[in-house]
Amino acid sequence: MTPTLPILDNHMHLNPAGRCLDAVREFARAGGTHIVLVSLPPWSLGIEISAPDDYRKVFDKVLKIAWRAEEVEKVKVFVVLGVHPAEINRLSERLGLPSAVELMKGGLELACEYVREGKAIGLKSGRPHYEVEPKIWDASNDIMRRSFELAKDAGCAVQLHTESATEEGLVEIAGIARDAGLPPEKVIKHFAPPMVKVCERIGIFPSVLANEEAMQNALKEGTRFMMETDYIDDPERPGAVLGPKTVPKRTRQLISEWGEDVFWKIHKENPEKVYDVEINI
Repeated sequence: MTPTLPILDNHMHLNPAGRCLDAVREFARAGGTHIVLVSLPPWSLGIEISAPDDYRKVFDKVLKIAWRAEEVEKVKVFVVLGVHPAEINRLSERLGLPSAVELMKGGLELACEYVREGKAIGLKSGRPHYEVEPKIWDASNDIMRRSFELAKDAGCAVQLHTESATEEGLVEIAGIARDAGLPPEKVIKHFAPPMVKVCERIGIFPSVLANEEAMQNALKEGTRFMMETDYIDDPERPGAVLGPKTVPKRTRQLISEWGEDVFWKIHKENPEKVYDVEINI
């Protein structure tokens, strides 16, 4: 399908053990043009982290996938690198909490080097989306704060994987970002509910799952959001969370009702502003 406007999936994973380039092909054939490829947790790639530099194996594997996708499918792939908040449990069980925190901060510092080198456009961080002990929660907030400090220095955005978004939680996260010197507009809430007006008031930028109900609710509140599938490319869970062609298909479905201008904003102007990139077709 020849694209007539850019169509960007703001949060997708690709795994060499999964569908990988076949998923990219499916995305492109449905009309997709741009992917924000987010690094997987190390264990999803069969990598064990014992020192900060071990994250290089994860990041280089993600970059290799991005290069191959661009080469083979002519899709533009932007890369977001960092640490998954669930790593803190696995690492602290094996190495103790202080070492886990230092390792994850070290991983973020390494990811920041990739941003400075122009290999990535942003950092990935967050805090657990499940209940944890207070000390794990506090440590996770400390790691997330470090991602904001690094993003501020590098002039980039941070994609967050967190607990289910509430206004109270988003206000707290925006406050942590401001304290670190990072404008909340550079903080992207991945897997956000369609709380477009709330996020705009707080400053956080929502990335909304591209199912039909969420999209309709988001569009009723405005255009200040991005669309994502959170496609995880797990062979044991094919199509989870949403399949790779969902964003282009949903966009084309909604254009007839909402018009094309709305989606130029969502797929081009918003990511250009948040990530400081160019979106062209």
